[in-house]
Formats: sequence, C-alpha cells, structure tokens
Amino acid sequence: MARTEYYDDPDAPEPNSLVVAASAVVTDENGRILLQRRRDNDLWALPGGGMEMTDSLPGTAVREVKEETGLDVEITGLVGTYTDPRHVIAYTDGEVRRQFNVCFTARIVGGQLAISDESTELRFVSPEELAELPMHHTQRLRLRHFLAHRDRPYLG
Repeated sequence: MARTEYYDDPDAPEPNSLVVAASAVVTDENGRILLQRRRDNDLWALPGGGMEMTDSLPGTAVREVKEETGLDVEITGLVGTYTDPRHVIAYTDGEVRRQFNVCFTARIVGGQLAISDESTELRFVSPEELAELPMHHTQRLRLRHFLAHRDRPYLG
C-alpha cells in the first residue's frame, strides 16, 4: 500500500484517523544513525510504526525496530513528541492519518540487520550524509532535534 505525506498543504485530504506511533533513533558504536528506505514512499525514515493495544509506547518502538530492521534495541531516552496537525499521511486504501509520534533514542543489544517487507534498504548513516538522502521534512526535524543534543525533549 502506497502513502503520500503532506505538510501544511491546503490540498491535503482531511484526516479520518489518528494513530499513536513510536519511532527510534538507533545509533551504532560510531554514532551513525540507522535509517530505512520505505517501500511505500521510497523515502528514508527512522524505524517506527503504530502502537498496538498490548504495547507501551517504548515497547512499540522496540517492536517496530525489531520488525523493520531485525535488531533488538533498548530505549535510552526521548527525542520528543511530534503531533503537528499540519502533517497528514494519505494511504491508497482511503485512510488519511494524522499521526501522534513519540521519538525515542535506542541502543542495539542484539539481533541481525535484516530488511523487512516494509523497506527496500537499511543503512547506518553518518550525520554528515543525512542531507543527501530523500526524506520527509518531519523525519529531518526528529533527526535535527536528536543531533542538537537538547537538554529537554521537543514537545510539539
């Protein structure tokens, strides 16, 4: 199922659902950031996804990282909350989602890097390489907040 992301676009469709989701900035021992190239829109993104009824928010991030990358992670901190109503995601099945995303930091504790059916590529990327990758600006915002080493999480 394909998706189109809109931001502050007057032509964006009206949302018909609100999804609570978690994402994670996973870094390796060299400070590189794990990104996936999404199959549904061909853009680079942090691993993450929707919360299930049996999940906690940190547990959602851990589960999604495992499902999408094959890696086991431990949550180490909070980058921020991302709830901007101007960010709308439209899916080909008719769902138009307004997302409520909580972005965590995480470290690898096990597993084996493996591409899932949700992505076409996985890479650890140095902060200097981020500008070269096609990515939605809401993902760039999370990465910018992470790289700023803020004293407090972003609340937005």
